[in-house]
Amino acid sequence: MYFVLLRELGNLILAKAIKKRVIIIQKKKNMVNIVKKTTTEIILPAEKVEYLQRELTNVREELIGNKYIEEARLVLKAGGLRSAIGCYWNAVSDDLRRKIIHRSLDLFNKEMNKSAKTYEDFQNNITDYDLIEGAYKIGVLSWEAKKVIHQARETRNIFDGHPDSSDPNLFKVLNMIADCNKYVLSQEFPIPIINVNDYIVKMDTDTYDKHELAVEQAFIDLPEVYKKEMCNKLFTYYIGDTISTRFRSNIELSFPILWKVTPKEIRQQIGQRFDKMYLEGDAMKNKKGVDLFSLIDGLRYLSTATRKLIYAPHIQNLEKNLDNWAQEALSVRELESFGSVIPDEYVERLVAALTLTYVGYKGASYSFSRTSFYSDAAAPRISRMFEKFDNKSAEEFVKTIKTNSILKSRICHVGQLSRLRTLGNILLNKPEITSDTKIFLELLVDESRTKELYNEINK
Repeated sequence: MYFVLLRELGNLILAKAIKKRVIIIQKKKNMVNIVKKTTTEIILPAEKVEYLQRELTNVREELIGNKYIEEARLVLKAGGLRSAIGCYWNAVSDDLRRKIIHRSLDLFNKEMNKSAKTYEDFQNNITDYDLIEGAYKIGVLSWEAKKVIHQARETRNIFDGHPDSSDPNLFKVLNMIADCNKYVLSQEFPIPIINVNDYIVKMDTDTYDKHELAVEQAFIDLPEVYKKEMCNKLFTYYIGDTISTRFRSNIELSFPILWKVTPKEIRQQIGQRFDKMYLEGDAMKNKKGVDLFSLIDGLRYLSTATRKLIYAPHIQNLEKNLDNWAQEALSVRELESFGSVIPDEYVERLVAALTLTYVGYKGASYSFSRTSFYSDAAAPRISRMFEKFDNKSAEEFVKTIKTNSILKSRICHVGQLSRLRTLGNILLNKPEITSDTKIFLELLVDESRTKELYNEINK
C-alpha cells in the first residue's frame, strides 16, 4: 500500500498551498494504522489525503485569504498548535457575528436579552457561548451545528485559553478546523429577516408587493417571536378605526399567508385575545375581528362561548327570514365564512334552516316559467356547506326530514323533493356517515321508492 508523507500540515487549510511528498512503503494490505513521526511529519494512508484536503479547505470563496485563517496557517506551519486553535476560533466568531448582524440584530437582542448595536458590541459584551446560542435561536446555526461549535469553543477554551493544559495533538487541531469549516465557514449567509415595523409600514403603501410568493417568502423564515408580533400587530390594525382601505386590503391578502406558517400556540393566543375582546361588546371591532378570523378558518381557535355568540344571530336570522331571498343570501354567506366549527347545540337548528332554505317552495310567476322558488345566491353556498358536514350533521339532516312539518309539506311537490335529494346525494358521498344514516339517504335519493319514503317520514 502506498503511504503519503504530509509536510507543512498548516498548508492543508488551503488546498492549492498543500505541499506533500510521497513515500512508497511496502506494507501488508491490512496495515492501515497511522504512524506518528514528529510534530511536523506524519505518515497517512493515501486515501485519507483527499479527505483532509477537502475538509480542511472547505470554506467559502470569499474567506480564502481571510486574515484569521491565514494567521492560523502560518502558526500551524511553525508548530504552534495552541495558537492555531485560537486563530481559527477568531475566524469562526467573526463569521458568526457578521451573519447575525446580516440576519437580524434586533431579533438577536430580543432572543438573548442583549442590546448589541455594532460589531464592536459583540466583541466587548457578547460571550462566545451567547454568540452560539443566539445564532442558533435566530436561525444562523442548525441544532447540530450549535452542538458541534460548542465543542469547538470548549477546545479553544481548554487549549488556547489555559497554558497549563496538556499540549493538543495535531489531529485535535485538524478536527476542530474541519468542524468549524463544515458548520460555519463553508455556510452561506442566511436570508435576512424582515423588520416587522418596517414591513407593516410598507403594507400601507402603493408599492407593497402583493405577489403571493413574495409575501410568503417574507413570512416563512420569521422566527416564532416575530410571527407572534406580526400576527398581533396586524390583528390590532385590522380591527382599528383609523386603518386605510388600502392597508385593510393588504392585511386581508397577507394575513392568511402568515397564518399558514404560524405555530398552533400563537394561533391559540390570538384566539384567546379575541375571546376577551369580544366580551367587551364593541360591535364594530367584533365584526371586523370575525371577518378576519373567517378569512383564515380561525373560529376553531375561539372558545365555545364566543362561537355561540357569533353563530346565534345569523342562525336566528335565517330561521326568521325563510323565503326572504336577500336575507337568506346574507345569512348563509356569513355562516359559510365561519367554517365548520359549529357549536354542538346549534347543529340541529342550522341544518334545518339550511335545508329549508335550499329546498325552497313551489310557486308560480307571470315573469318566469319556473315553479321551484329559492334563493339563487344562497343555494350554491349551502351545497358547499353540506360537503363539509360531519356524521352528526348528516344525522340531523335525516332528523329534519322526519320531523320538520314545513319541510314535509314542501317536499310533497316534485321540484322540492328533487332539491332535497340533491342534498342527500351530497351526503351519500361522505364515507364517514353511519350505516343507519346511509340506509335512509339511499331511500331518499331512489326515485323508484318515493312512496316508501313518504311512508317512512310520516310514521
